[in-house]
Amino acid sequence: MRTLDGTRTWRIAVGAAVLAAVAVPARAAAGPAPTPEPGRTVCEVRDGRLLEISGMVATDDGFVVVNDGADDEARRRIFFLDRECAVVRAVPYPSRPRDTEDLAVGPDGTLWVADVGDNDRSRTTVAVWRLAPGADRPELYRMSYPDGAHDAEAMLITGDGRPLIVTKFSATLYAPTTALRRGATVPLAKVGQVRLPGSTTSNPFGLLGRTVITGAAAAPDGSRVVLRTYADAFEFDVTGGDVVAALTRGAPRATPLPDEPQGESVAYSRDGRSLLTVSETAGQPPGTRPRILRYAVPSATPSRPPSGPAGATPAAGGGTPAPAGHAGGDGGGTSTAALAAGGIGVVLLVLAGLLAALVVARRRPRRTSSTR
Repeated sequence: MRTLDGTRTWRIAVGAAVLAAVAVPARAAAGPAPTPEPGRTVCEVRDGRLLEISGMVATDDGFVVVNDGADDEARRRIFFLDRECAVVRAVPYPSRPRDTEDLAVGPDGTLWVADVGDNDRSRTTVAVWRLAPGADRPELYRMSYPDGAHDAEAMLITGDGRPLIVTKFSATLYAPTTALRRGATVPLAKVGQVRLPGSTTSNPFGLLGRTVITGAAAAPDGSRVVLRTYADAFEFDVTGGDVVAALTRGAPRATPLPDEPQGESVAYSRDGRSLLTVSETAGQPPGTRPRILRYAVPSATPSRPPSGPAGATPAAGGGTPAPAGHAGGDGGGTSTAALAAGGIGVVLLVLAGLLAALVVARRRPRRTSSTR
């Protein structure tokens, strides 16, 4: 998220509240809520160029991070940090990125930067930048949605080396229909939709913070993936390398990320035993520095899987999505009482979203809007 000024926050929060409300009947039923515990500080980032960290991966020597697409040219870099969070290398982009929101690493060590942010939903294309191991110049690949512009802040790389974009408000998954090609715009296809459990984790943005997807990561061995919101991280088990099936059919384990200032990054530690996060600090009190935090990977029983389909559900093996239909077998229907309760929940959720927007808009200082 590039800015949280009052006008834009209102528009974003209203959209998030409505989308979240519509999705309430399709959300996974929450299991026992984990006890929120603050993350443990790994190191503090002291470089003044890194105030809007939006993507991170861990390496054997430290970390790699990218900023949310910054207006300052000095911040438009892929930054390599050592284990103490000091910058040891900064790779510039050959042309200006629009809105870099996430970072991932492929099976071969290639770094992927997700240039997919679109607060105003005005972009005709989105892009990824690929930086091969040892290279000093990332390459640009463009993509286009099949159904209009979307704002996104999360990306995963599948086992076969394809980017998988997760939209911010509806948690919809999009993947390229063909291999990426330099100088060409490759169409994206909708391949599924994620249904997260509910949450009560305290965060600066209230309901809004619990419903939007702000980052994603894959475990080093590919056996798990995680999506984060401003409030929580949700981890899914991956079977047979099928990330789409894991996200659309799996039952996630929740890790609360309580009261992070503006958490938009998540990564796995190199040994896969911990989750790492870092927040943007632009707009925070003067002197606030980003801190990389460590959280233990959860071992609790995952939340119960959703009882029925929501939107398109991928076919086995990640094939062509099948349309949603009626659940078969006993207990597949929805009672009148449940529908009535859901309707009341929709109204309450929308009202809560509007209230959250007002609170956030009043709390945050007004900043210059981005021109991207």
